[in-house]
Amino acid sequence: MEYTAVIRTLGKAGEKYQCLLDSLVNQTIKPSRILVYIAEGYAIPKETIGWEEYIYVKKGMVAQRALDYREVDTEYILFLDDDVYLPPDGVEYLFNAMKQYDGDVISPDVFNNAGRSTKQEIPLILSGRISVRYKDNTWGYKVMRNGGYSYNKHPRPIMKSQTNAGPCFLCKKNDFKKIKFQEEKWLDNMPYALGDDQTMFYKMFLSGLNVLTSYDSGIKHLDAGTTINNVAKEKVLAFCDCRFKLIFWKKFLFDNVTRANKAVNLICFVYTMIINLLISLIKGDMAILKQKYSGYRSGFQFLKTNSAK
Repeated sequence: MEYTAVIRTLGKAGEKYQCLLDSLVNQTIKPSRILVYIAEGYAIPKETIGWEEYIYVKKGMVAQRALDYREVDTEYILFLDDDVYLPPDGVEYLFNAMKQYDGDVISPDVFNNAGRSTKQEIPLILSGRISVRYKDNTWGYKVMRNGGYSYNKHPRPIMKSQTNAGPCFLCKKNDFKKIKFQEEKWLDNMPYALGDDQTMFYKMFLSGLNVLTSYDSGIKHLDAGTTINNVAKEKVLAFCDCRFKLIFWKKFLFDNVTRANKAVNLICFVYTMIINLLISLIKGDMAILKQKYSGYRSGFQFLKTNSAK
């Protein structure tokens, strides 16, 4: 069970990055190498364990992950963001779960969506962002016809999924390369990183890989956060969310499905788009409404430009 740990970073996670490095050293199954892919122009962080190796690459959530990994000479790769904590048996647990459930990819559920209260869920459901499943013994996370996602309210320890959280996942190098994630660098052309995890895991699912979610691995996302203030972040997120949802939906839920599914998926997306805009209009939040409209418009322009190529 040999693997290489690869980390994408800007070098600014501080003590949370040190926590990640320390937790890798303490694994019952230690990585053969730790490769850190840092964005060009950023300083090497002072946090260290003495044997991590740095490689400069283009900046971007996709650009820093959609690599050829020529430096990796192990069959498996543990993909990590720079703000993750793994308990001592974290990697061993993931390997064992993959073997037991015949998985190709496994990711810990580090955001605990199932733990949301009903009060928190209602506005997200009304906006079409999420759906909640209460009686499902098979799926953890699924992608909805409108581009949103649904989650299992009462998940078992290990479940199949169509999408996952991306701060940590384990899979074979060749399985990752087969999804051609470099084709999705359009995701980096947004002012806020959003949608790369859903796109990556859904491509894995569509390629036939058995994607698993682990709900009790003990692996945690420490959330190094962002420097964007709350008001500015809300506006940026509104724009990016609408742009991403439109492009993702068109590429994966409209272009490559049967004619019958096209019709249903189109109805679902248009309905969600109208509801999403109406919610901001009813609330009188014209700034957010403007950002949502701009996001959809930007998405349409992107699709029109790329379809003409």
